Amino acid sequence: MSAISGDAEVQNAAVTLPEVEGGPRENKDVTKKQHGCLPGPYVTVGATVPTGFEKTAADEVQEKIGSESRISKDRGRIYFEISTDNLFQVHLLRSVDNLFVVVQEFPHYQFNDTKDSILEDFRQLAGQLPWANPLEVWELNNSLKKRKLQRRKINQESSPASKTPDESNKDDVPLACARLASGDQLHNGTTSYVAESEPTSDRPSETKESTLIFNDMVTDQISLDGHVTGKNENENEGETCGPLKFRVTCNRAGEKHIVTSMEVAREFGGAVQDLFKWKADMTRFDVEILLNIHDNEVVIGIALTEESLHRRNIVHFGPTTLRSTLAYGMLRLCSPQLTDIIIDPMCGTGAIPIEGALEFTHSYFLGGDNNLLAVNRSINNINSLQKKRLNKGRPNWGLPLDVVQWDICNLPLKTSSVDIVITDMPFGKRIGSRRKNWDLYPACLKEMGRVCRPETGRAALLTQDKKCFAKAISKMGHLWKKTQTIWVNVGGLHAAVYLLKRTSLSFNELFKTAKESQNKDISCKSGVEE
Repeated sequence: MSAISGDAEVQNAAVTLPEVEGGPRENKDVTKKQHGCLPGPYVTVGATVPTGFEKTAADEVQEKIGSESRISKDRGRIYFEISTDNLFQVHLLRSVDNLFVVVQEFPHYQFNDTKDSILEDFRQLAGQLPWANPLEVWELNNSLKKRKLQRRKINQESSPASKTPDESNKDDVPLACARLASGDQLHNGTTSYVAESEPTSDRPSETKESTLIFNDMVTDQISLDGHVTGKNENENEGETCGPLKFRVTCNRAGEKHIVTSMEVAREFGGAVQDLFKWKADMTRFDVEILLNIHDNEVVIGIALTEESLHRRNIVHFGPTTLRSTLAYGMLRLCSPQLTDIIIDPMCGTGAIPIEGALEFTHSYFLGGDNNLLAVNRSINNINSLQKKRLNKGRPNWGLPLDVVQWDICNLPLKTSSVDIVITDMPFGKRIGSRRKNWDLYPACLKEMGRVCRPETGRAALLTQDKKCFAKAISKMGHLWKKTQTIWVNVGGLHAAVYLLKRTSLSFNELFKTAKESQNKDISCKSGVEE
């Protein structure tokens, strides 16, 4: 049988998960103080991050939220607890792609031997999960996004009088009309609705209504029939919204499963639909339920982000645009300090310098590329970002960032004038070729070593051509010392981020030594001829 089946939910969980006291991990509405935060209900939030940067993301969570993270090693996920009072802080994280609130975790879920029994177990599991607190967090997250949208619209308005009555009513509509079960049904996970006219022993016979405040202007009342009645000053009372739309997304990894992701999502989604009477919609959904399966680990969650946060800065994409979350991870590995000069000599669409200028405002960023089209894309991304910041009502001063066109092998920079070099080197697939990389990589490392400060200079270089890079770094061992290698997944490619430290050898001394060696060779040849 599965980890949860029949009526013995807690008992079976205690048997199959001996290391998890009291059964599977779940979100509980507990009140406590942590790291000086105000007391409030804490929930477990999961985040997907670039594979290989789990530790970097955990450090950011500890620094900005003050919560320790559990890391799923090499799986691109971290889990941490946060108070619902500070839920908005999760959207300020720069290293995460997607966020979701955890409904329940099963670290050692036991799968049955047959496909039918496995699918039946997942169908039963949907009715036994503690949905109440995660759905409340989802609603709170929607209200936060609604308020943010309203503030943005207010900033964009030139004057309040320019708004028509129809537009005013449109802005007052809640972000999503929710069709939820009653509180009792959410807590015990029953699979059937109780009609208003049918009293039960567990609940009073009179009709109950729970009020959810989405913002200061709108109050939505969720009745026992599962519909939401939205009321404000300009709307007729009793107007009812339709049912909530949802979809189930199953992410499965492992070789021992005899069921597919589509089959699990279909059965689990059918049970969720029977439970909440929601409407299934694969594209225009309000709620996305996540079912993550990795070997014997099963995690059920509700998405808090509609699209990946890595698209936050880039509007004009190129053939090899780097994810903003990956760019932030590379920047954080180099620990930029005050007044540091940081360059990206092959910036492409400008993902790294843009991300750095937004997060590390006390450093100066300079990006460049030999392709004029790439430089123009970077400039357009910067202009779009500045316009977006202006619409949000943020200060209109510029960013510590410039973009120029240059040759990577002949940078127009002074010797020993740069503190950090961070770049995404050509893999030799979509841009360039592996054959050209054998000449390009050593020349790049040499020029980077020239402009980088001896001893204190450092570099973070991303590449998938590992063999070529290893050969190049061996040739430039007098300029660079490799300190760490982080394996990452970039678009399905097994790549690596190499952290380098600049040696104490100055480039002038290197040039002087090379010149003396060259003169010595000439004199030796002359002596032989004589």
